[in-house]
Amino acid sequence: MAATRAIISLLIILSVTFFQIPRPCNGNALRICNFHRIYQLGDSISDTGNLIRESPMGAASPFSRLPYGETFFHNATGRCSNGLLMIDFIAKSAGLPLLNAYKNTGADFKHGVDFAVAGSTALPVETLARQNILSPVTTSSLGVQLDWMSTHFNSTCGGGRDCTEKLKDSLFMVGEIGGNDYNYALFQGKSIEEVKSLVPSVVQAIANAVRRVIINHGAVRVVVPGNFPIGCFPIYLTGFKTNNATAYDDNNCLRDLNELSKFHNDQLQRAIGELNKEFPNAVITYGDYYNAFDWLFRNAAYLGKFLYTIWNIIAFFVDLMRQLRKDLVVELGEIIISVSAECAELRTFRSVRIPIDSSAGMEFI
Repeated sequence: MAATRAIISLLIILSVTFFQIPRPCNGNALRICNFHRIYQLGDSISDTGNLIRESPMGAASPFSRLPYGETFFHNATGRCSNGLLMIDFIAKSAGLPLLNAYKNTGADFKHGVDFAVAGSTALPVETLARQNILSPVTTSSLGVQLDWMSTHFNSTCGGGRDCTEKLKDSLFMVGEIGGNDYNYALFQGKSIEEVKSLVPSVVQAIANAVRRVIINHGAVRVVVPGNFPIGCFPIYLTGFKTNNATAYDDNNCLRDLNELSKFHNDQLQRAIGELNKEFPNAVITYGDYYNAFDWLFRNAAYLGKFLYTIWNIIAFFVDLMRQLRKDLVVELGEIIISVSAECAELRTFRSVRIPIDSSAGMEFI
C-alpha cells in the first residue's frame, strides 16, 4: 500500500510539473491536412540517409555510426541527430511513415521521398567555387536534388498531368537550405559583408526551386523554412569568439551573425510573398525556424530546471522502491524508471540544454 501511494504521489508531482512547462504542439496536428506524401529538399537538418550512401566520404562520416541514431533507431541511419529529425516529427504528425532517403535504393517511397543531403548548398558548388568558396562535404546542391526529384517522378508517374493529379495531396518541403552556403564562406575567411552579398543569389535559388516544384510537378502546398540564429550555435561562438562585449547580445549570442540570419530570412519572406502572387492556386508558407529555435534557446534554463527537479524526484523514488524491494517500471513520455531489488535504471533526456541536433530539440522546433 505504501508503495502504491508513493507511485501515485510521484505521478501527481510529475504531471503537475510537466504541464507547467511549454511543450511541443499536438503530435497529430497535421492529420487534418490530409497529406498523402511528403517530399523533402534540404541539408543536414532533414537528411534521412542520402549523404552516407552517395559516396565513400559520406559513408565514412560520423553520421554513419553511433552515437548518431542511438535513442530512437538504436543504430546510425545517416540522420544528423541522436534520434529523429524535424521532418520525421512532421511525417508522424501527418500520420505518415518516416521518409526514406532517395539514395536508399529499394526503399518504400509510397508516402514520399527525402532528397536532402547533409552539407549541401542552395547554390551550385561551381557557382560557389568561382567565389573561392569550397563545398567540402557534397556536390549534391539544391539543383542536383531537384534533378533527382524529376527523375523519381518520371519513373513513378510519368510526369505531366498524371503527376500533377497524383501529387496534389502532397507536402513539399523546400529547405531548410542555404545555411551551408554561409557556413562555408564564413569559416573559409569571408567577412560578414561578403557573405551578405551571397544572400540575394541564395534566396533566388530557393525561390526558383519552389517555382520548379510547382510548375514541373504540380505542387500546391509548399513550406519554405528560414535559417536559424547561427550566432547562438556553439561552433560559431567558438570559432568567432571575441573579447569585444558589444559583439554579443543579451543571450550571449553573436549579434552580427544573427543579423545575417535575419537578413536572409527577411529576403526569403519577401520572395515567398512574390511567389504567392505568382502562383495564387498554391499555398506557399514560410517556416519560421529562427523564432522556434530562439524560443527553445530562451527557455533552455527553465527546461533544465524542470529536468533537474524530475531527476531528484526519481532518485528519491528509486531509493524508496529499492528499500521496499519492489520491482517497478514507470514510463512517462521520455522518462523511464526501471527498478528492481538488485538494481535501478534511470533514463531521461540526454541533454538538459536540448541541442538542436538532438531528437528532443528537433521535436520542440
